[in-house]
Amino acid sequence: MCSSSILPIDSGRYGSPEVKKIFTEESKLKYMLMVESAVAKAQASFKVIPLSAAKEISSKSTLEHVTYGMWKKIEQTTKHETASLVEALVSVVSDDAKPWVHYGLTSNDVLDTALSLQLKEYLAVIQVKIKNLILLLGKYAEKFSGFPSVGRTHGQHASIISFGQKFAVWANDFLDHLDRLQEIRPRVLACKTLGVVGSGSVMGQTALDVMEETASSLGLYPVRSATQIVSRENYAEFIWWCALVASTCDKISTELRNLSRTEISEVEEEFLKDQIGSSAVPSKRNPIKDEKVTSLARLVRSMPIVALENIPLWHERDLTNSANERFTISISAILLDEMVDTLCDVLSSLLIKEDFIKINIERTRGLIYSEFVLDALLRKGMSRSEAHKILREVSSKVYQKGTYFKEELLKSPEVARLITEKELNDMFAPEKYIGGSKEIIKRTLKRIKKEVGK
Repeated sequence: MCSSSILPIDSGRYGSPEVKKIFTEESKLKYMLMVESAVAKAQASFKVIPLSAAKEISSKSTLEHVTYGMWKKIEQTTKHETASLVEALVSVVSDDAKPWVHYGLTSNDVLDTALSLQLKEYLAVIQVKIKNLILLLGKYAEKFSGFPSVGRTHGQHASIISFGQKFAVWANDFLDHLDRLQEIRPRVLACKTLGVVGSGSVMGQTALDVMEETASSLGLYPVRSATQIVSRENYAEFIWWCALVASTCDKISTELRNLSRTEISEVEEEFLKDQIGSSAVPSKRNPIKDEKVTSLARLVRSMPIVALENIPLWHERDLTNSANERFTISISAILLDEMVDTLCDVLSSLLIKEDFIKINIERTRGLIYSEFVLDALLRKGMSRSEAHKILREVSSKVYQKGTYFKEELLKSPEVARLITEKELNDMFAPEKYIGGSKEIIKRTLKRIKKEVGK
């Protein structure tokens, strides 16, 4: 039988070790035991269970006493992961403590709260990585703040933009994602210990006090209300956040791939000495890291659909969400981690081809300045419709004849009547048109310093 991995996450292709470790079965067991421990302590503080029992349950709720192997061996018989945990924990405590293990709880009290602990650890890691990505973007924004480049719409040259503004836009997008993350934390990092149907079960009203104490000790947020499970809107919101961030990563990788096209050639991914771009074409240097980001983003964007399907369940719950959540939540998190790491890698060694950026500004033989010529005609008193029509006709001659825009403008009597050759020459200077870009970048850098630091 083949012993190799099936999923590329398991083979080591995608995801960092620190993030993948959070979502292993061993880590899940650790977090489940942490929940059992915290609940027992909280119950004792409100005299729901004896203090001596709580102390023993807490001391035995460790991987040293309840091992992964013990847990899985019991599960082979019970076919129930939480019941297996409870049996394992009961087997290692004294007879006096046995009745109080898992007291007043249901399986998803432990599972959902343990998942929140996993997500809490994950969010701490991914937040740091996103901040590092923002700092990288800020450096490029600052470095190229005063560097004019082509701004493109519909794939066509449109106007002048500071090359650094591209990075400022992306930095602001990620800063917004961090804001969203702060907004969803109380809902995503939920603690629920209210029993079988969310009513408090055998603990009655005290269950709410126990839950609040448990949440506080675990650094989570007590649910306002729940059924047997935490409302799946919470996890759909987390997965949606992952998809949003993944889409911004894709936006960046798509732009960098476009800018690295042979006919544009403004940027290039680092290409190592012994790296191979194509088995057939030795000269190829493909933007494979950016392509990977785009590819993984497509997969992450599919996950919210499944998460939304998990929201409507039967009555106080059924099990139709359970199996797919073992994929959607961890895969969304791990693949996003891979994408952010990859973008940081790309940006840390990205080659910016300044000469080609300058060349591309003039590729349309001056047509990129048509917006500014239009503005000059308007300021001279010509109506917008007339000026627009004249410049469309002049532009058509440039396209048809392969001449230069300035040359054709000087031949136009309507234009020459209002604008001198010197004024035209002054207009055809890209540095004049990035003042707004510079201010945008300045404000972005100020925001980065305030919200990220450094």
